[in-house]
Amino acid sequence: MLQQMKKVKDSIATQRQKSNGKGQVVGYVRVSSVDQNERRQLEGLTVDRKFVDRASGKDVQRPQLTAMLAFVREGDTIVCDSMDRLGRNLDDLRKLVLGLTQRGVHVQFLKENLTFTGEDSPMSHLLLNVMGAFAEFERQLIRERQREGIALAKRAGAYKGRKRALTAARAAELRARVKAGEPKAALAREFGVDRATVYRYVAGKAV
Repeated sequence: MLQQMKKVKDSIATQRQKSNGKGQVVGYVRVSSVDQNERRQLEGLTVDRKFVDRASGKDVQRPQLTAMLAFVREGDTIVCDSMDRLGRNLDDLRKLVLGLTQRGVHVQFLKENLTFTGEDSPMSHLLLNVMGAFAEFERQLIRERQREGIALAKRAGAYKGRKRALTAARAAELRARVKAGEPKAALAREFGVDRATVYRYVAGKAV
């Protein structure tokens, strides 16, 4: 692991030299729930700015991803722990990497030991397609297993549906504080839910 981190740092240093030292190292971290520890991703790597999403990777509708895409400039390097952290949909992953490299932004994936610069070899593109496809396949497999598990539980009479994230009292408090103008992101952290859940409760759609 230490040797891999040294290679990453050396690679970033080389890229900075090529861009006259102007580029920033930007970390992107995605975890699927509040229970996952984002500190394990990019551990030991110094970055100039880090964006952290607590959301599914099924699409690109993630607030911190949007913020990062607006933040990065030519010469910057985005570092992700792995491809599936940036996107679990192959089309989205390819569009993100291609769009960034066309802007002069490098994209580096630590676990796969791959860096995309816009001047990549056919082998690099092949690996992006193959490994991105595996990430998408894994997500679809997990969903299929979840559906099968729910179907079995229903037949056994043991499925009671998804547990509410908040009690009725906490939900009412959340709605009142949102109505009073408190920031939704801060409330999400305090109540231990993601921002999407906050919006669902405000809209009366949470179950």
